Amino acid sequence: MSALEEVDRKLLRLMQRNPERSVTALAENAGMSHTACWRRIKRLESEGIIERRVIVRDPSALGFTVNVMANLRLRQHDEKTLDAFESAVQKHPEIVTCFSMTGDSDYLLRIIAKSIEDYETFLKKTLLHLPGIASVSSHVALKKVKLTTEVPT
Repeated sequence: MSALEEVDRKLLRLMQRNPERSVTALAENAGMSHTACWRRIKRLESEGIIERRVIVRDPSALGFTVNVMANLRLRQHDEKTLDAFESAVQKHPEIVTCFSMTGDSDYLLRIIAKSIEDYETFLKKTLLHLPGIASVSSHVALKKVKLTTEVPT
């Protein structure tokens, strides 16, 4: 990966804040030609700095008003169990984030649900049956203070 120049950082900030902006508009805002801007964007994509372009939906506008952070501990930590758990997590769209952790828990999951009752059902019927689960400690968020997809540049 090559070093990021200030113009790359500016492009990334512009794209994060308004991903629908055209290459022409990006080029104008970054002070470069359309072709140079397009090449830089393609390089940032090929180097994996731009991972993908997505539309961020508001879960609460779609009825998912409950955010649960769940700390999970596994019974064993062999490769087969870890791989099976991580593969199973991918199959559940309610699990929107999964981190492998150090410390007291093995994984931290962010789960969205339409209600506490829906989360309880998900916990009983799905989460507790994922491969290798020993325990789950759930924490319900009271409100969203900050949630961003932007990465500092």
